[in-house]
Amino acid sequence: MKLRTEVLPAEQVYAILANERRRRALEQLGSVGGVVTVHELSTLVAGRETGESPPPKRCRESVYTSLVQTHLPKLEELGVVEYDRETQTIELSRHARDVSLYTEIVAKGGVTWSELYRALGVASLTVVLAALLGVPLVSAVDPVLWTSLSLGAFALTGAYQLWVNRFSVLRQFRIGRNGLLSRRRS
Repeated sequence: MKLRTEVLPAEQVYAILANERRRRALEQLGSVGGVVTVHELSTLVAGRETGESPPPKRCRESVYTSLVQTHLPKLEELGVVEYDRETQTIELSRHARDVSLYTEIVAKGGVTWSELYRALGVASLTVVLAALLGVPLVSAVDPVLWTSLSLGAFALTGAYQLWVNRFSVLRQFRIGRNGLLSRRRS
């Protein structure tokens, strides 16, 4: 496993995140998870900005122009995306993770949800292993019960996360459903 020593400086990450359209473009690129054309990306970003699917032509054109003239060259220069001007394709690159670390949702107490789930997983595994290895007090409870309690803790944490983020989840669901319905009508 090779450790990364080259990380995007915080000032550059803040400069990237200072612009809402760049944030949305990176968010959409991350959700697609592969190569996307500038046209597809501009449609996705315009849809997020307007909440309409498909977004109005004028908005798509505005997003397209700003992406090509300003945002994609800047993101490419910083190594966050790979932008091929000939094929008009974009893909996240090595520094995209540096930026995404600054946009991860934080749970109460300043801990990110991924950190919370990791800690819960490590604690659960440790307790179950301790029960299987016969550690006093812990082994007094059946390992199956510890496993069930651990799964229950994950389920409750997941339910709590959905509840805390319910408005965002519902909005995403509505946007996704509206997009699916409009594609079916076409």
